[in-house]
Amino acid sequence: MTSPQIPTTPEHDQAATAIRKARGALSRYRVMAIITGVMLLILCAELAIKYLFKADGLMPYIEWVPFAHGWIYVVYLVTVLDLWAKMRWGFGRLTTMVIAGVVPVMSFVLEKRVHAQAEAKLVALEERYL
Repeated sequence: MTSPQIPTTPEHDQAATAIRKARGALSRYRVMAIITGVMLLILCAELAIKYLFKADGLMPYIEWVPFAHGWIYVVYLVTVLDLWAKMRWGFGRLTTMVIAGVVPVMSFVLEKRVHAQAEAKLVALEERYL
């Protein structure tokens, strides 16, 4: 015996697709915010070793850190733009999220806040459309 299927409308299907894509963007953002934050802390440690402790013997082992952080930050920016566009937030939110990738520890704090607000918005959309 099969269960009766709930009829779907085009609006229902579009909402379900949009919510699914937004959740994917949120997951990618969370991962990149954490990776970017960790790399920024490693970059700060690298700068301290280089300029405060003048440990030239360690430089061959840590000179890759600024380049790695730079490219990771570029990927972070792509995930920020993707999430921002899908959630339809304002430019202030975009600016804050962009800056969070270059201020130590800010990406961790903002990631928690962004995740909570995005999740609340997505739950409200699910209740409304699904």
